[in-house]
Amino acid sequence: MDSQPKGFLEAPVAVERNCSKVSGAVLVYRLSRFGWFSGVLAGRSLEQGFSPSSKTVQRAPSAGWIIARRVLRVIAVFFAQTVTSGTSAEDDNRPLLILPIRCHLGSDCYIQNFVDHDEDPKGASDYNCGERTYDGHNGTDFRLPDLKAASRGVDVLAAAPGRIKAIRDGIQDVSVRVGGDSSVAGKECGNGIIIEHKADWSTQYCHLAKGTIRVRTGDQVSAGDPIGRVGLSGKTEFSHLHFTVRRGNLVVDPFAYGAPPSTCRSGTSLWDPALGRTIDYRDREIINSGFASTAVSMDLIESGEILSRPASPHAPLVAYVRAIGLKPGDVQAIKIEDAEGKQIARYEIPAITTAKAQAFITVGSAQNARPWTGAYTGYYNVRNNGQVTLEKTFKIEIVP
Repeated sequence: MDSQPKGFLEAPVAVERNCSKVSGAVLVYRLSRFGWFSGVLAGRSLEQGFSPSSKTVQRAPSAGWIIARRVLRVIAVFFAQTVTSGTSAEDDNRPLLILPIRCHLGSDCYIQNFVDHDEDPKGASDYNCGERTYDGHNGTDFRLPDLKAASRGVDVLAAAPGRIKAIRDGIQDVSVRVGGDSSVAGKECGNGIIIEHKADWSTQYCHLAKGTIRVRTGDQVSAGDPIGRVGLSGKTEFSHLHFTVRRGNLVVDPFAYGAPPSTCRSGTSLWDPALGRTIDYRDREIINSGFASTAVSMDLIESGEILSRPASPHAPLVAYVRAIGLKPGDVQAIKIEDAEGKQIARYEIPAITTAKAQAFITVGSAQNARPWTGAYTGYYNVRNNGQVTLEKTFKIEIVP
């Protein structure tokens, strides 16, 4: 999965140069969280597989570091009022962000990961107290459903007015699974752009497609201007935009500006209210579903090649779903019924024990004596403690 997009023109997180421009609690949070007392910046791993909790085991913190972190937490609480209030001039200068990608959230693009709010180097928590993130993640990942969607061209947009501070292009769009971490060392962000906004705010855009950057350093841009396209460059395994907001050199979660350290469901949104409910938090989401005429794999779904193998009369009838954000205790079930409601096939995966960044389920039936023709319906749901938490119905008409 996506890694920390460090290595692009400046460190993702650094000591604030002008402390008067940030609140005390945020500064203390970043100092303790990103390892100036522990050295935990080294060794962040690329998330592999489906579990956001799968990461390199960090060495045990020293007693001195534990004491220092406790002291910093006390200081953070002392300064918490500064975080949540701030001065009116500072509030007036914070950016109002539009969606930095031309798509419809929940329909043809999805948020895979949020900013990590948990200061514990062995834990992770998003702004809503959920697990839609991983340790140290410093941005918001807007993913596409598959590589074919990216190949059609999806614009990345300037989230707010500003000036282009820096760009990088020329990095190939290749999954890091092909070349390994060493192939992108020092350029984990891939092709990217940094935009400066007023009052020392900035936004960073990573993993853009090679050759699609439309701006130059020094250009002025307005909110909504296309600046590039979503790609697969840098340290990533799926096509997405990694979007990071900073004030000075401090990372800010656009969903929870001013939230005290290691807290959730607090802070203020920086998103334009015109986005309405489209930006609302979703515990779980379905990003792919359909019917196919072959066995389904994660690679076929991610590449988009599964779409070129539709159900047909004289081949197996297979239904599939890929979901993100599954939680411990989730039970997935999928089935196929014909037009009369007769069950063709059904499959259920027992309750999972760890959160899954993504997972797929599939079920099918070999060709009958008669060809598959007519209407068929796929039913998918996720249950947790007996309650349905996610579901979808999808249909197909197979013509002889």
